Amino acid sequence: MADPSSSSSSSFQRSYDVFLSFRGEDTRNSFTAHLYKELRTKGINTFIDDDKLERGDVISSALVAAIQNSKFSLIVLSENYASSGWCLEELGSPIFYDVDPSHVRHHNGKFGEALAKHEENLRTMERVPIWRDALTQVANLSGWDSRNKHEPMLIKGIATYIWNKLFSRSSNYADQNLVGIESSIREIKSLLFTESLDVRMVGIWGMGGIGKTTLARAVYNQISHQFEACCFLENVSDYLEKQDFLGLQKKFLSQLLEDENLNIKGCISIKALLCSKKVLIVIDDVNNSKILEDLIGKHDWFGIEQLLVTHGVNEVYEVEKLNDDNAVELFSRYAFKKAHPIDDYVELSQCIVVYAQGLPLALQVLGSFLFDKSKCQWKSQLDKLKKSPKKEIQDVLRVSFDGLEDNERDIFLDIACFFQGHDKDYVMEIFRSCGFFPDIGIRVLIEKSLIFVVENKLMIHNLLQKMGREIVREASPKEPGKRSRLWIHDDVNHVLTKNTKLKEYPLTCPV
Repeated sequence: MADPSSSSSSSFQRSYDVFLSFRGEDTRNSFTAHLYKELRTKGINTFIDDDKLERGDVISSALVAAIQNSKFSLIVLSENYASSGWCLEELGSPIFYDVDPSHVRHHNGKFGEALAKHEENLRTMERVPIWRDALTQVANLSGWDSRNKHEPMLIKGIATYIWNKLFSRSSNYADQNLVGIESSIREIKSLLFTESLDVRMVGIWGMGGIGKTTLARAVYNQISHQFEACCFLENVSDYLEKQDFLGLQKKFLSQLLEDENLNIKGCISIKALLCSKKVLIVIDDVNNSKILEDLIGKHDWFGIEQLLVTHGVNEVYEVEKLNDDNAVELFSRYAFKKAHPIDDYVELSQCIVVYAQGLPLALQVLGSFLFDKSKCQWKSQLDKLKKSPKKEIQDVLRVSFDGLEDNERDIFLDIACFFQGHDKDYVMEIFRSCGFFPDIGIRVLIEKSLIFVVENKLMIHNLLQKMGREIVREASPKEPGKRSRLWIHDDVNHVLTKNTKLKEYPLTCPV
């Protein structure tokens, strides 16, 4: 451990996640430096007695405060660790760095020699029995033995262990809100088959708001510690609307290589840097296969790769909507901060669940909005939802629609307004007569999870149907005759009786 006389900062008010103890001359510029960097990279606030304590500070005031204000204490037990009295006052969870745990336990080798010297020192001799007992206790604790271990993987494993211990407790609330996805997590992990030496690519597919990103993040958090490098790129499509591809590529590699100051150009660099690594890559919100081609390249660019994306892969997992029980629980987590509705709100909650039709996004948004609201406010919101969807929900659902070609948008809006539940072959004949090329258009809509087919009938999620109709209504909220499609009887009657003429679109009436 560094002598306190070489440190800075006297007052100690803040708490730390980890107190890191080490013998400076043994590991400061090697193992401990790398461990400290890994802990910091994972967002773990780590105290290291290097330059944080004021010169001349004593163990009883500053170091003890640091230890007491830290949630975890890690000690790097190296060969000369026991030669420092300061280090022997800071014992915690052990990392046996190139030492035999039995030597620590039984005070053999360098540890025994160091304790013998302390016994000869008048300033430390009274503390030696305490230190002997502490070393024995520490050696009996479950820790990490660095001998015959791959050091980078050992460091990563230690940091991941601490991260899980720290944040599994602080994120209990978030974990509680992950309802009904346990089986999906298991299935995704089985598709990834992390023990395989092959390159594995798995796509997560489903409509907007169904929980694809949430599922990918949950799997990523559970398995990322098994890899040498990891990357979770969120909202890739949104990023590329604001930044160029080179910026995305740099962000991608910066995460994988844990280096914010990269200066890498071209795809050859990516292949050279990653071909020998076991990596986990998650790319979220991919709406163009070219993104994958340019960013990921070919399978042989990577050593062992696990890739979760939302487009363009062979292994595909479809995320399904929540069943009624899970939907009620998820909604209740946000609306009542508990697993079940309050007695007086059971019926109203059921109405919300029916409206959401198992879509997690809708349940979360509406639950958060209705939290701590009166029954009167709940009823008012339900009445409002019957006319138009909530904006936060529609914005997410609309992403897939906005990525469609004009012809595909027309097909989707016609299905949303008129053809929900109609025979697919019959509807396609109508579209062909309108010059809509439905064989391609219908397939694209299915691929984007905007529609689905059941027993040869065209089906659409209730909220997607409402979104489509709202898109049509937004063109002219107050004047139905200026809209591209009419499906409500009163609106059709109004236009026909008032002899209203459309300025831009042909009037489409219910079939």
